[in-house]
Amino acid sequence: MFNLNNKIYSNNNNLLIEIINDLNQLMNYYKDNLSINILGNVINKINYIINENKKNLQLLRNDISSLYDNLSKKIDNLNINNINKQELKYDDGKYIGQVVNGLAEGKGTWYGIKEPFIGDRYEGEWRNDKKEGKGIYYYNSGSRFEGEFRNDKKEGKGIYYYNNGDIYEGDYRNDKMEGKGIYYYNNGDRYEGDWRNDKKEGKGIVYWNDGNIYEGDYRNDKMEGNGIFYFIDGDRIMGDYFNGKPIGKHVTLTKNGEVEIENC
Repeated sequence: MFNLNNKIYSNNNNLLIEIINDLNQLMNYYKDNLSINILGNVINKINYIINENKKNLQLLRNDISSLYDNLSKKIDNLNINNINKQELKYDDGKYIGQVVNGLAEGKGTWYGIKEPFIGDRYEGEWRNDKKEGKGIYYYNSGSRFEGEFRNDKKEGKGIYYYNNGDIYEGDYRNDKMEGKGIYYYNNGDRYEGDWRNDKKEGKGIVYWNDGNIYEGDYRNDKMEGNGIFYFIDGDRIMGDYFNGKPIGKHVTLTKNGEVEIENC
């Protein structure tokens, strides 16, 4: 089963259909939670690739839809023996878990069944019919968020794993990255600092994979204000930035102690 995960990134629709058929066969053999979660993640990745490829889209969508139906039934079977769980239906999906006074309350799982949520899944804590507490949200794109929720939104501490390999770990407010956080880029770069409304805003440090470092002010996701570049060769450049570009006088201190001034 694990080999399938290495084959899905293909532009060959025939291969994707072959993998989908293989997955439908695997549904008959795997019944434990771990295997079902793995199958679900693989299916989400295939769904993402299908929408990216844009080739024979309708045919592949029909196939992936049947696969999601099969997966949903398998997940339902995992919960059928738990008498504490009930099922609730919503316009965008269904919930299976603990219920109090007809509302999702406690621990449970929500499955998206309508666009744009087909293939999405949330597993975690609920209060008054809303995501509240700790949980994991799996996106049909292959990304996922693990952390705290409040009133159906990401709020508090969390980690977002992007399908391209990027990772954000830090504070959230009203469903946005806001507060202190670290963003790890898939190329090895890293940003540590302040965030506001999903963008770098305030004080921050960028560590590039080549060893160079920028420490300074950010606004609207770009360098803006005062900052210092630390180069791997020992030189430093200090000055002001606007909209990501240097402005005014910039002072360079070389590793040999020399001072150079440049107007930008």
